[in-house]
Amino acid sequence: MCLARAVAAVACRRHWSELASSCRLRQTAAMTERFERHRQPWTPAEIQKLHQLAGKGASLAAICKALTRSEESVKIRAKLDKLLITKKR
Repeated sequence: MCLARAVAAVACRRHWSELASSCRLRQTAAMTERFERHRQPWTPAEIQKLHQLAGKGASLAAICKALTRSEESVKIRAKLDKLLITKKR
């Protein structure tokens, strides 16, 4: 009986370790997709587009999507350039 329990426990541990490995791989893939542009410097073209979109009164979400940048990144850059991004109410 003890041998059967030991075999079952080993099989269970192997199954859980395989599940954990696949979860880690999926999380890593999701993180790399999400942070592809992490801490990348702003190009002059991106800055020009930010100025243009902010001047037209585009929302923060629209600017972020157009520039493929995070909201925080766009907010910081807009503050550095003294730009006003309108808030949609």
